[in-house]
Amino acid sequence: MAAIGSVVEDKYEILKLIGQGGMSKVYLAMDKRLNKQWAVKEIEKRARDKNNEVIIQSAIAEANMIKRLDHPSLPRIVDIIEYEDVIYVIMDYIEGEPLNSILDNYGAQPQDLVIEWAKQLCEVLDYLHTCHPPIIYRDMKPANVMLKPDGNLKLIDFGIAREFKQQNLADTVSLGTKGYAAPEQFGGKGQTDARTDVYCLGVTLYHLVTGHNPCEPPYELYPIRHWNPNLSGGLEKIIQKCTQLNPEDRYQSCAELLYALNHYEEADDLYRAKQKRKLRNFSIVTGAALLCLSLGILGQVMKIHTKNADYESTLQMAEKAATDKSKIDYYLKAIDIKPTENEAYLGLINAFKSDAAFSIEEEEQFKQKINTHLIDFRENPEYSDLAFEIGKAYWYYYDYGKTENSDNQITRMKSSIQWFEDAVRYGSKNRDYYEMATIYRDIGKFNNDITLHIEEASDKGKYRPYWDNIKGLIKLMDENPDESEIVKLELYKLTVYSIETYARKFKADGVEESDIRAVTKAVKESTNRLAVTAEKTETIKNDVINRFEVTERAIDNAYRN
Repeated sequence: MAAIGSVVEDKYEILKLIGQGGMSKVYLAMDKRLNKQWAVKEIEKRARDKNNEVIIQSAIAEANMIKRLDHPSLPRIVDIIEYEDVIYVIMDYIEGEPLNSILDNYGAQPQDLVIEWAKQLCEVLDYLHTCHPPIIYRDMKPANVMLKPDGNLKLIDFGIAREFKQQNLADTVSLGTKGYAAPEQFGGKGQTDARTDVYCLGVTLYHLVTGHNPCEPPYELYPIRHWNPNLSGGLEKIIQKCTQLNPEDRYQSCAELLYALNHYEEADDLYRAKQKRKLRNFSIVTGAALLCLSLGILGQVMKIHTKNADYESTLQMAEKAATDKSKIDYYLKAIDIKPTENEAYLGLINAFKSDAAFSIEEEEQFKQKINTHLIDFRENPEYSDLAFEIGKAYWYYYDYGKTENSDNQITRMKSSIQWFEDAVRYGSKNRDYYEMATIYRDIGKFNNDITLHIEEASDKGKYRPYWDNIKGLIKLMDENPDESEIVKLELYKLTVYSIETYARKFKADGVEESDIRAVTKAVKESTNRLAVTAEKTETIKNDVINRFEVTERAIDNAYRN
């Protein structure tokens, strides 16, 4: 057990114990370098304890899975530290209260509030299900959902989440919380998929809106109006569909469930009766409706015209604003007017980048706007253009994890993957940036996954495609003389870093010495020739130049006979 006041890895000072389970403890810790609080999960290694081995493997798998995810409703893993007798997982400290505590203290929650929570959980589950490969959470329950002071939710505890494998006929183990878990999670009833999470979410909503725990008597999911007749019949039907025993009878995705939640009143019995009465009266009002139709069309046209005018006017004010803060405020207002149009988002990104840094605070502002509308936004044919620019903003400017003594290039690459993935998935091959987005994505994935491949001794054959991608990116940059100096210098830095780190691996994967020396020479000449105009790029350029000797020595050592 970590002592209060002790320091892990000369960095994380243990402040207090905030939670514990059978084989793990969670502490609040202060990062002495960044002056930031983190949660530190401590897992003890116990000799000859098979159950402990499963816990350790699960914790490491959970950490590696979360590390590559990026969503405001998910915690971040920033470090994994392993000692002989203990493992520490460093993650976001989430202020708030789990929903099961709220149920224990206050009972059933208001219907409208539960529906808003349900929408947030649908969005984060849809994000997980649309990852590549999809991630199935499998343990949705009130205890695993944290309510933050700002009213937003965080999904925690990925201990039994798994990547969906298309060829699997069934899961290898039965995991989940009885009462909340879907039937297919127990014993050879097929492989869990997105519909499993739909079931678990349905049971969670049942518990939240009725206050009746499915793990306690009567152990049966009655219609929610059995407990409270004032609840919505529409919500009742949604929960019943979520919790069907046969996955084919449930909502087939969280996006489909989200749509139903946004229209739950339309499925209500009273709503339908009201609609029938309206239909009976339709003949009476037909004449009036026709008379009003032209006025309605005119009003709609005027409304659209006004909306377009407001949007264009706000964009113009943003462009003319004297300070970056004013620009950002205007672009945020424009996004509220048209939340699925590119122009305001692109302006916002450029305003964020004006100081050559994309800060964590700016990232929060940006995500609050785009994540709410992301599902609809992806229907916009121009969305892939925006996704590519977002990916570049993360790749070159993201500030998270950067210190005076440590560059965060790997963090930036990992954070950009999902956006370049979207640029490829939702764009077409005739887009000018399609090839570049594909290369950015693949380079990011390499750096995200290579440590795990090395640990599993499965990295052979990964380095040649990575080298070809770096050369391909250099070629595309050379063909674009207007590319900014920071973009070119970051690429040159990545190139020399990769050669220093993987020169022997490149050789083992068949990269010729002449090839690697030719690229090094070209990068060296381009770096020395590049004129820089800012202090930041001057620093990067000097850093790259100072590393050429180390780079060439790495090549000498790797290809020495």
